[in-house]
Amino acid sequence: MIKINLVGERKRPVTPSPAAGAGGFEGGASLGNWFLIGLIVLGVLITLGHMYVLNGRIADKQAEVAEAQREVDELEPYIREVEEFKAKKAELERKVEVINRLKANQHGPVRVMDSVSRALPELLWVTRLEIGPATITVSGEAFNTNAVANLIENLDRVPEFQEPILRDTQQKGQTYTYVIAFNYSFQPPPAETEEAATVTEG
Repeated sequence: MIKINLVGERKRPVTPSPAAGAGGFEGGASLGNWFLIGLIVLGVLITLGHMYVLNGRIADKQAEVAEAQREVDELEPYIREVEEFKAKKAELERKVEVINRLKANQHGPVRVMDSVSRALPELLWVTRLEIGPATITVSGEAFNTNAVANLIENLDRVPEFQEPILRDTQQKGQTYTYVIAFNYSFQPPPAETEEAATVTEG
């Protein structure tokens, strides 16, 4: 005969199983991992966004450079023409300066010869005229020393001539040889000065 005791049996205490505890620890670790992954993803997104902005700025600058280069290419023929014009202008100015210098040098000897010829008295003639950068030497012959003295006096009256100096005088038969030297300084003729001023003002 089978007997069943329904009252005397005690309930066994419930103890947590190792599987349940391990599962809770794994859940906390997974949450930290997901948080770390989220931070990494956020950093990557921020970096990509910054790179995108920088790439956009670089593209804008490249477009500006290309536009500026295009404008330079379009203006290059005109720039070349301007440079050629400047070179031609400088060459023309140089030639004009050379011409003016030659004209000034030409006027000097001509005016010297004219002034000396006007200063010649009677009974005297010139055999040699030397014109240096600032000194004139007159050599010649005269029938008497008074004619030489008159020449010195006439040369001294020329405003552009400084005081003449008699360097040498000798009797040669019936005549006298002489050597006279003096400094000079000729300014450009007034007409040329006024013309240059008019051209400059114009």
